[in-house]
Amino acid sequence: METNEENDLSDLQSSVYTFPSSVQNVIDQVLSSDDPLDQANFTVVDHINFLFPTEQSLSNIDDVMNKMELEIQTIDKEMSAVVCGQTDIGQDGKAALEDAQKVIKQLFVHIKDIKDKAEQSEEEVKEITRDIKQLDFAKRNLVTSITTLNHLHMLVEGVDTLKTLTQKKQYGEIILPLQAVTEVMQHFNGYMDIPQIKQLSDEVRQIHIELAQQITTDFKEAFSGQNPKYFNQLTDGCLVLSVLDPKVKKDLLTWFIDIQLKEYAHLFDENQDYAWLDKIDKRYAWLKKHLLDFESKFGTIFPPDWEVSERIAIQFCYVTREALTKLMHKRRSEIDVKLLLYAIQRTANFETLLAKRFTGSKLSISNPEIPSENGNTTVKNTENKTPGNPFEENNQVEHQQSTSPFINLIGSCFEPYLYIYIESLDRNLADLINKFVSDYKAQPPGGKDFEDNEGSNSVLSSCADLFVFYKKCILQCTQLSTGIIMLSLAETFQKYLREYALKILQNNLTKIGSGVGISTSVSSITRDFRDLSTSGFIQNLQSFLREGENTRFSKEEQARICCILTTAEYCLETTQQLEEKLREKTDKCYAKRINLSQEQDIFDGVISNCIQLLLQDLEAACDSALTTMTKMQWSSIEAVGDQSNYVNTIVVHLRQTIPTIRDRLSSCRKYFTQLCVKFANSFIVKLVQQLYKCKPLSAVGAEQLLLDVHMLKTALLDLPCTGYQVQRKAPASYVKVVIQGMANAEMILKIVMSPIDSSSDFVKECKMRLPDLQVSEFQKILDMKGLKKTEQVILIEQFKQPEGTDVSQTTKNYATQESPEHEAGRIRKLEKLIKKRI
Repeated sequence: METNEENDLSDLQSSVYTFPSSVQNVIDQVLSSDDPLDQANFTVVDHINFLFPTEQSLSNIDDVMNKMELEIQTIDKEMSAVVCGQTDIGQDGKAALEDAQKVIKQLFVHIKDIKDKAEQSEEEVKEITRDIKQLDFAKRNLVTSITTLNHLHMLVEGVDTLKTLTQKKQYGEIILPLQAVTEVMQHFNGYMDIPQIKQLSDEVRQIHIELAQQITTDFKEAFSGQNPKYFNQLTDGCLVLSVLDPKVKKDLLTWFIDIQLKEYAHLFDENQDYAWLDKIDKRYAWLKKHLLDFESKFGTIFPPDWEVSERIAIQFCYVTREALTKLMHKRRSEIDVKLLLYAIQRTANFETLLAKRFTGSKLSISNPEIPSENGNTTVKNTENKTPGNPFEENNQVEHQQSTSPFINLIGSCFEPYLYIYIESLDRNLADLINKFVSDYKAQPPGGKDFEDNEGSNSVLSSCADLFVFYKKCILQCTQLSTGIIMLSLAETFQKYLREYALKILQNNLTKIGSGVGISTSVSSITRDFRDLSTSGFIQNLQSFLREGENTRFSKEEQARICCILTTAEYCLETTQQLEEKLREKTDKCYAKRINLSQEQDIFDGVISNCIQLLLQDLEAACDSALTTMTKMQWSSIEAVGDQSNYVNTIVVHLRQTIPTIRDRLSSCRKYFTQLCVKFANSFIVKLVQQLYKCKPLSAVGAEQLLLDVHMLKTALLDLPCTGYQVQRKAPASYVKVVIQGMANAEMILKIVMSPIDSSSDFVKECKMRLPDLQVSEFQKILDMKGLKKTEQVILIEQFKQPEGTDVSQTTKNYATQESPEHEAGRIRKLEKLIKKRI
């Protein structure tokens, strides 16, 4: 036994156990210890260094060893005691289990005894209460017998009374006993196998039949004119019918309503002149008059809960709908849109009147809730050229939708013919588009009267007229139907949105700029240049204009492009609202099929074309000026002066053009910002390309060119805010584009101005200033510096090598004629000059 314990201890001592961090944290919380040996990150070397930090401390090594051996012996003893203590646990557990089993057996015996005693108690209680239950059953049977005998007595007397009253037609006195007998008979439903009860039941049923026949006969005689004096008696008869089988009441009302509508069926027979749609008002007028006469003469006969007037109105609607359906099918060729809309409008008004007068609770069909906008909402078509969105809820007061089942009860017969309305709408829209085209040709935007219009006022009035017309069509069509016809309406809207975008907007864009409009603006440009240029600049400007091949837009043409852009932007936003409104007004099963995304894309394409045309117009003068820049003799410039004439040309051009465009696009500022960003990107790319053509450059020429580039950068940064009286900041996104783009142009010129002390240093500087520089662009920079081909070879090879590699073993000096100190001084002088100009 001791040998096994010693082996276990030796195994524990020889093994190192590493617990997970979560387990180790729990151990630390339960068994907290400050002993370094108990730490999870314990290392022997660190502990030894802690015990003996210096060589002198090794003198205490014996004490330390003795202390540690003592601790080891103590731990060994504790571990042995724990291991020995575990040997008795198994025996203790077994004994405890046996004790528990004994207790469970005792408990089971006690439970069985309790159960047996409970069963004995139950038997004793049954014996005690047996007589009481018998008495209770006897009492219950006695009460039931007495109640049944009373009901039988009431039934016998009631049957005799009913027979007598029925023979005398005393309907007012029959009601109460009839109700009582009917209720009593329900108690004898389970006794029908008894002959006497069966006989009484048959007698009651026979009385019901006799009453039904008798009262029905009285009604027919009274309303046939044979016995009109019995009208007062019929009122009590109606109360009796309410107690009888509901079928009797239903049959009587069916007969009565048919009598009431006989005159209507004769007057409006399909062969009569009044039957056709043009006199549909007379149908509804007949019912109004008939209901007034009926209620004044016979309204008091029928109980209010019968709602006979409503039943007559409902049957009238059914008969009218069927008659109109047959008649329109027979005379389909005679239906035109004017007649159809007239009939639908009159029918809708009549149905609205019925909905206000009756609840519709007696309708025997399941009528879906069909939304309808009641009332006439007029939309004023003013001549104001600042259109609002006709589909926004706050522009017009929308009427609440009615959910009465009378709505569309008759009008549903017109739905198969609504294609006539759509065809008429198609023709009207075609005429409207043609009118827009002719009006545009007669007075195109961009004239003198148009020059002062700005922002949303520059939107073509025709687009507002188109969408107002659409609004009216939606209001009208939803009064007709909100079903599948709305899909046809949406398709028609789509067709003419595309027509408008093509014929009014896109087609007029393609013709803009066909004529040369530059001559009209030469004088104004020359006048502005006098303030910015020195003597002799006018001659240079005229030569520049002769060299330029790009035509410019006149003010009228530019205004026309801006007008079309703002119109397309208005159409784009309003088309989105139109799509939402169509889906809102259409039944859910069809609403998802309405999609105007293609039309929105078309208007977006028109906007893109307008921006592209404005961009080309902005670039026209700039391209010619940049071409002039490349033709200047940069190597012969002797001193840095003011900004060059081509810079003045670009600046004056932008100052003249941008404010006008910005004012005309004030309602869609995002597109103006987009135009500025596109122009900046395009101009900077062209500027860099033209810079490469300015070769060779002298040091002074490069300084002058760097000054020009900086002035162009300043002009571009101020571009969106040019002409503002109040200081404003350009959009951050635009500023970022300009700064990044123009930084490349400035870096190119600074590289050209840098001396070449060594090929590796020069290439390193190029890659540092222009990290994305390509070999072809690097060669162009070398051409700008005026290096010979033989001198460029080593530099190009060095540029192709990885960074840190020197092609030549010895450093070759390619410095220009002036020293590096002299070049640095010139750059500082140029920077001071630029700051002074700013």
